[in-house]
Amino acid sequence: MTFDCLLEGDQFVRMRDGVALSVSVYRPSRDGRGLPGPFPVLLERTPYGKRRAVSNQAGEFFARQGYVVVMQDVRGRFASEGEWYFLAEHEGPDGFDTVAWIAAQPWCDGNIGTMGLSYSTATQQALAVLRPPGLKAQFLSDGGYDYFHRTLRHSGAFELGVLLPYVVRLAREGPDLAKDPERRAAFEAELDGLRPWLDRLPLRKGESFLRHAPREERWFFDMLTTSRRDAYWTQPTLSLKEHVDAYPDIPLFFQTSWYGHHVWATIEKYRALRLGRTSPMRLLIGSWLHGYDDFARSYAGAVDFGPEARIDFNALRLLWFDATLKGADNGILRGPDVHFFVLGGGSGGRDSEGRLKHGGSWRDATTWPLSAAKAVTFHLHPDRRLRLEPQEPGGPPHCFIFDPIDPVPTVGGGVQNGMFPRLIQGGAYDQRGRDELWVCADTEPLASRADILVFETEPLNDDLEVTGPVSVRLFVSSSAKDTDFTAKLIDVYPPSPDWPQGFAMNLTDSVARCRYREGFDHEAWLEPGRIVEIAIEPQPISNVFAKGHKIRLDISSSNFPRFDVNPNTGEPCGLETRVEVAANRVYGDADHPSALTLHTI
Repeated sequence: MTFDCLLEGDQFVRMRDGVALSVSVYRPSRDGRGLPGPFPVLLERTPYGKRRAVSNQAGEFFARQGYVVVMQDVRGRFASEGEWYFLAEHEGPDGFDTVAWIAAQPWCDGNIGTMGLSYSTATQQALAVLRPPGLKAQFLSDGGYDYFHRTLRHSGAFELGVLLPYVVRLAREGPDLAKDPERRAAFEAELDGLRPWLDRLPLRKGESFLRHAPREERWFFDMLTTSRRDAYWTQPTLSLKEHVDAYPDIPLFFQTSWYGHHVWATIEKYRALRLGRTSPMRLLIGSWLHGYDDFARSYAGAVDFGPEARIDFNALRLLWFDATLKGADNGILRGPDVHFFVLGGGSGGRDSEGRLKHGGSWRDATTWPLSAAKAVTFHLHPDRRLRLEPQEPGGPPHCFIFDPIDPVPTVGGGVQNGMFPRLIQGGAYDQRGRDELWVCADTEPLASRADILVFETEPLNDDLEVTGPVSVRLFVSSSAKDTDFTAKLIDVYPPSPDWPQGFAMNLTDSVARCRYREGFDHEAWLEPGRIVEIAIEPQPISNVFAKGHKIRLDISSSNFPRFDVNPNTGEPCGLETRVEVAANRVYGDADHPSALTLHTI
């Protein structure tokens, strides 16, 4: 049965400390009047405006399917009262109080589900660990598990490519600028399109355009400079990892994507929450970027993965909530837990939009990692080959000069296409410079840079599927007190009529800041020339490397602006005052067996 939708906007829900948060309520209706129900209820808590188009569409869609939908502006955003702070600890109690208010409404049948993407997944998790009565199911879309380890900070580095555009967006939408036209004009004039600030990084508190938006300035610099793992990072909104045991045993749907922000996070929390719980859980991994608009697209960046890659996101969420809140037997609770998209298998040609036709297909599994996956180690040899055979004794190190003034540009990856597409673009791209990116000096292949070590296999004799975790073990040294090492896994297409120079398609990447190689609670400084072991953990992937392709691993010391550039000085993160050029080395011999480990099918 379908209904009409009645929107009851801008109601206020009082929190335990007296702050009132604004909600819009979408109700099933007939003839312009809300039906008494009762109905199951869906809640989404967002910092992006409860009446933005995607929220309004979801509210109307689910109300017409027999749900009351509550969209809420989180504390300090849009119509809600209170002080705003990004991913603050109060998100949990605020969510609990909102669920309690919903449960007391006459139109609620006692079955409450939560939904949302990214920040709205973090708010779901924060309220869930408090176990509010009535919470019966969740749909957790591409959100964090440990924001210190991934997405805000990343293995010691700062995810500048995510946070810099994001803080500008939230400042523009936030109360500081919305209530003061003169301040907003000053912010925009000083921002000046952002480009001039790339040569002045790191930003300084009180000295950048952010001083005109003090709420945003506060959390941005807190996260930039709090580089050790301490109590700041362990509250439930920022680290579900620390609070897994408190999570209720309820049906959970986990969704992420290979080019989203939170592949590692989503898989890890699925694995953690699966243990000791009996409620249905599902894990879905697609090919998309991070955003609601991307589910209906078959491409990410300059690569198309075929029509199978698209999904109807609201239809999928409806199946989940119909099964878990209404008891419908629609099939979603039957079959394997894991449903993932394997990249590859396409023609490799160029489509009408100029994108690489990489292709892909869906597959089911009962576990993650897959039980059929076999760990295979490729060793980094002196001739820059990736080989299954271990290295011989005594090979020379691979050396390069890392100049923080000239970092390796970010071309694609698990980042979002946002308001500054000339700063950073997410998805899969040929790994060469791009005219539209500010950080690219030319359009030459990145592999031609002297500060990138390129290791690759011989052309493959057969198709090879890689599905599962990716890990890189390096033995390194540096002339600097501290430096970074980066790793990027690439599927190398051979030259063809459509791609005369081939196509080096990025799959996954990561970074390691050496000062934190022994743990994130303290610094361990490098000694010039002393060899140390580090681990780099790119996000998991599923990709078919076709016959004739090469598996490539690029090692360097920067990936900018995705990660902030390490100035090699050992100064406090985010407060650096100078840079040093570093002579960095990667060792690959029998005593220092640097290697790439993949999981093959």
